[in-house]
Amino acid sequence: MTRLTQARIETLARAALLRHGASEGQAGALAAGIAAAERDGLKSHGLMYLSTYCEHLTCGKVLGQAEPRLTRPAPAVVAVDAANGFAHAAIALGLTALIEAARTQGVAALAIRNSYNCGALGYHTERIAQADLVGLGFTNAPASIAPWGGREAALGTNPWSLAVPDGQAGARFVIDQSASVVAKSEVIKRARAGEPIPPGWAFDASGETTTDAGEALKGTMVPAGGYKGVGSALLVEVFAACLTGANPGLVASPFSGKAGGPPGTGQFFLAISPDATSAGAFAGNLETVTGAFVGEARLPGTRRFDARERNATEGIAVAAETLATLEKLAGTAA
Repeated sequence: MTRLTQARIETLARAALLRHGASEGQAGALAAGIAAAERDGLKSHGLMYLSTYCEHLTCGKVLGQAEPRLTRPAPAVVAVDAANGFAHAAIALGLTALIEAARTQGVAALAIRNSYNCGALGYHTERIAQADLVGLGFTNAPASIAPWGGREAALGTNPWSLAVPDGQAGARFVIDQSASVVAKSEVIKRARAGEPIPPGWAFDASGETTTDAGEALKGTMVPAGGYKGVGSALLVEVFAACLTGANPGLVASPFSGKAGGPPGTGQFFLAISPDATSAGAFAGNLETVTGAFVGEARLPGTRRFDARERNATEGIAVAAETLATLEKLAGTAA
């Protein structure tokens, strides 16, 4: 196990992406997201996927030279066509305009279409909270959840995220959760390692609960809270696909493997000014709500913030095998 700084991880990840055909803008935005995920202990959204990103750059599943295009359909609406590049670059382009619009209009929306996996959604909504705005985000994914009572996948794991400002250019808390019991990336991680998954995470192709990660990837994910998880996935699909003009999960190609071309999925963000909506009551009401989270009752995102603080002091632990792969992809291996 080796410990690296966030900056070192970002530099190596950027070099790897550039080496495999990404532009400066595409590589820089994604590398920053990867390094932030490692910093926050979100391994399933960090370096674990770098080799897949590089593979997808070389096979054309994501277009490394894509140039996102921003338009302003309405005063409070920002739209970005990611042009089948990484979502990170498109979101980074749109966030500045989104924040400016929310400050002038009170509430504003950012719609991203034709994008590729955005990684940890909370990474993006937290940036809205850092601008003293409430940030709400949605991202859809290739279908892997079946409707309640069905067996065929119709909706993605479809995460949503809420980041609430703390009034000090930070986030008081961040919720980032998928519509499935667990993110599909966790199953992929177990499958790659040849490890079983806990009961209740996924169904196999015949609709039976399985602990075999490989069989789970042939079946569907278990929705969180049963039919309520399906409702959550459907809500996200409306925002991230229908309202953005992106591919629904049923149409999108898989994020894993080489088949199917660019997935063309979408993201949707809302930025809301508390000053414009709460008549000055936001901070006090937020304190009342979060004041109940004391002792063992932890606010969402606490583990992420704890890992961030610890890793800033101790460095980020990177397995020897992961580091070797990273250096090989970046072209820096001895």
